[in-house]
Amino acid sequence: MSNSERIIRLKTVLARTGLSRSTLYRKIADGTFPRQLSISVHGAGWRESAVNRWIDDPAAYREGQGA
Repeated sequence: MSNSERIIRLKTVLARTGLSRSTLYRKIADGTFPRQLSISVHGAGWRESAVNRWIDDPAAYREGQGA
């Protein structure tokens, strides 16, 4: 698994993006931030590559668009 395909958890996503938890989940609902993946019954995470794409250009990010 390459570095950009790592799964990162909420705390890391919040630290890297500077978003608050409520803003992050609002952006997910709006489709302007990558959706989390279920990694266990009670756990979720994000693909690091998707978060990096958002960090590169947050204003242009739309869920479902290619890399």
